[in-house]
Amino acid sequence: MADFFEQLGDILFLDIETASLTEKFEDLGERLQEEWVKKEKLIKNTDHGKIEPGSLYFDRAGIHAEFGQVVCIGVGYFQWKKKDKKLIFRSKVFSDPDERELLVDFSSLLEKKKWILCAHNGKEFDFPYLSRRMLIQGVPLPEPLQIAGKRPWEIRHLDTMELWKFGDYKYYTRLELLASVFGIPSSKEDLDGSEVNATFHLEKNLEKIKKYCLRDVEVTARVYLAMNPQIDEMNLEVVQLDDLKKEHKK
Repeated sequence: MADFFEQLGDILFLDIETASLTEKFEDLGERLQEEWVKKEKLIKNTDHGKIEPGSLYFDRAGIHAEFGQVVCIGVGYFQWKKKDKKLIFRSKVFSDPDERELLVDFSSLLEKKKWILCAHNGKEFDFPYLSRRMLIQGVPLPEPLQIAGKRPWEIRHLDTMELWKFGDYKYYTRLELLASVFGIPSSKEDLDGSEVNATFHLEKNLEKIKKYCLRDVEVTARVYLAMNPQIDEMNLEVVQLDDLKKEHKK
């Protein structure tokens, strides 16, 4: 049991928030506009509706790495105080007006330690999205995101949605649903994922997105704990760091 809590320190829980590259479809480069129109045709076939070229851009582009950008990355990790039977969850959010600088800072953290990465739906969204945006921005992939040529058991990625599937490949579960069934407070107090693009481009309220992102990271970490129930009672303390990079230099 103690080993479980000690190994928690090797897991970096994360969540990313993304937005469309530009506020307006017309501001997108000509070649990317052409490619987005082609992408829309595929979306249209799914939605079974008639659409105007570019009309889905604002609502849909942010989830596609080729047409979107990372606006913030929330991370957190546990520290186990064995003597006090207390877990401390330390979290921080990375953000920068320059996406490349944001990704460089995050990459630097990933190189500090042999992290195991954990996110909800991370294998299908967060991890590949980060990898694609890093390459687009000319940032070398840090070791935890380098999966090409590795055997499945060599890839240090955890996904709370995949863990909840228990082998059921068709089963999709929102983080909010898992939080509900485990009695974990919601991260969606005043914002949810569908509102991030408008909050970023129209409201210009990055702080609101950052707070939402940090809450999602904490919920993901709490869900992971709930999936690994322990007999002993314990206390959980949450600490938000001003500079996670300095913390790891100590």
